[in-house]
Parts: sequence; C-alpha cells; structure tokens
Amino acid sequence: MDGLRAVIFGRQGAGKGTQSVRLAERYVVPHISTGDMLRAAVAEGTAFGRRADEYMAGGNLVPDEVMIGVVRERLAKPDVIGHGFLLDGFPRTQAQAEELLGITGTDGIDAAINIDVPLDVVTARMKSRGRADDTDEAIARRLELYERETAPVLDWFDHKGLLVDVDGVGTEDEVFDRLVHAIEQRR
Repeated sequence: MDGLRAVIFGRQGAGKGTQSVRLAERYVVPHISTGDMLRAAVAEGTAFGRRADEYMAGGNLVPDEVMIGVVRERLAKPDVIGHGFLLDGFPRTQAQAEELLGITGTDGIDAAINIDVPLDVVTARMKSRGRADDTDEAIARRLELYERETAPVLDWFDHKGLLVDVDGVGTEDEVFDRLVHAIEQRR
C-alpha cells in the first residue's frame, strides 16, 4: 500500500528520524524535514529560499510566513502531488498547522502521528548517545522547549480528530509495526 499524507511528531530521542525513513519507504512518499526543505529552497534560489537564507545566515529562526511559503512550494512538487508526504518538523505552531490544512485542504492530512516516549526514556537515550552537546541541562532545555511549543499543536490536531498517539517504547520493529497499524486504522 503506498501513498500517505501525514505529519510526524516526537520528542528528541523518540526515534522519529529512524521511523520516518522507514515509513517513507513503506508508503513510497518523500520524507520531508524542515531542515531539508529549507536547504533545498535556498539551493534552488526560490524567493522564499532567499528570504529563509537571510534569517538563517543571521542565526535567526525562520518566521512562520517564510516557513509556510517554503512548505507550500515543497508540497506543490510532483513527487508530493503524485504520492503524498511525511512532514517532519512542520508544523511547529498552531498558525503553521492551520496554514498546512489551508494548503492541503481539510481532508489533505491522513494523520498527525505522535511517537510518544516518556521523558525519562528519551533523556536516557540522549545521554547514551554520548554527544558533546547532550549535557543534562541542554537535554532538559530542548525537551522543555519541545513540550512548550509542541503540546498546543498536538492538542490542535487532536481537536481536529487527526492525532494518532503511538507508543514509542520498544524495539525499532515493534514501534514501526505500531505506527503502520495506527496509520492503517486511520485510513
């Protein structure tokens, strides 16, 4: 079964990157991360890409209006139109979520998938990676920021009846099987 139109969420350390790659392969859709999208728009020299580059070069966050423009451009590409998408890292705010439904249409999203892994588990996973920037304080700060920014977006998708929470604790294969089952239940 191919084709999927979904967004994926998960705390840092939840395995979102790994599972996104597997889901994109399973459903034959592009895995579109905001970082990849921004780099591609900059490389292509699109109007939104040039604006995003100005913000990023200055070390600033790309504002909603520019991010939404980049997403709109990416979702208009033939690979997305023909197959669907798995969006990773967008939307990050309720305004972005509303714009996404404006771009795709109200029935344009199959699911907003949340890979749910408890804070203590993701903290332990990040500490075990051994990265220099994974200090206790940095991990706590990133997770707190994710909770503050993302919880309202998850609530918004839940209110729209699109949120699917999937238990992210277990082996890669166990979590993947749960994700596929949850997606198939939604379709």
